[in-house]
Amino acid sequence: MKRRRFLQISAAALCAGARAQAATWTGQAFGAEIALDLRGGVRNRQDMRAIRDEIQEIENTFSLYRESELTRLNATGRCRPSAAMSEVLALSRRVHLATLGAFDPTVQPLWDALANGNSGASLRAKIGFETVRVAADIRLGPGQALTLNGIVQGYAADRVRDLLVARGYSDVLVDMGEFAAIGGPFDLGVLDPSAGLLARLQLRDGRAMATSSPGALALPGGSHILGPQGQLPRWSTVTVEAKSAALADAASTAFVLMERDEIARSAARLGLDAVHLVDFDGNYGPL
Repeated sequence: MKRRRFLQISAAALCAGARAQAATWTGQAFGAEIALDLRGGVRNRQDMRAIRDEIQEIENTFSLYRESELTRLNATGRCRPSAAMSEVLALSRRVHLATLGAFDPTVQPLWDALANGNSGASLRAKIGFETVRVAADIRLGPGQALTLNGIVQGYAADRVRDLLVARGYSDVLVDMGEFAAIGGPFDLGVLDPSAGLLARLQLRDGRAMATSSPGALALPGGSHILGPQGQLPRWSTVTVEAKSAALADAASTAFVLMERDEIARSAARLGLDAVHLVDFDGNYGPL
């Protein structure tokens, strides 16, 4: 299955000068072949090895395509979470509440049903992140399972950025499907699957950007971005700028399903930097 640019970027630099260098790594993770590029380059093999180890650790926690902490939780309905799992679920809860439930990791059984050509109608009653207990241990409701694919792509970009900052990097754009900047500014494009390149934005130090497009991957039952209450996608592409790529990733996923005024209120609650919307006629504009 082709996933939505999880860890994929172009090796071409977006800026001149020192940022014209790039380092690239390809491999297998999250059920697909991935590519990680760092615009600005990596100084040595040890740093690249540390990045690969970081990606492996994230996959060991959140992958749905091999044994992981998440697959064990889904199989048993409960677990004592790692620090990473607790952090991502806490942010997921925050976005779930701020978006009035539009971001909901409990859609995983429905996603599986639709991917296998089933209607999944009976599974909708089991959707509801508010019924998941997240404390010293995690407990799912009967028949529930989680997907964190709508947030962990950004989380991975944040983790790599933090690792590079700790190793002394000062001018690198991390692009793992979602973007996180060290230094900059970097020029990025708003790209819609149907309308093409519609705008160029600048990403600066300590900020992040994520994009969700329901047309990027189709299931037999519709878009890969599922409305937990049956909502259909209202936007062709949503790009969010925020302090973390995980926050931007989760918000952009939810905003695809929401009306403009609802997005504005949720963006204020979450303290986002900016939201950019593309409708299904190819009209682009900031919120």
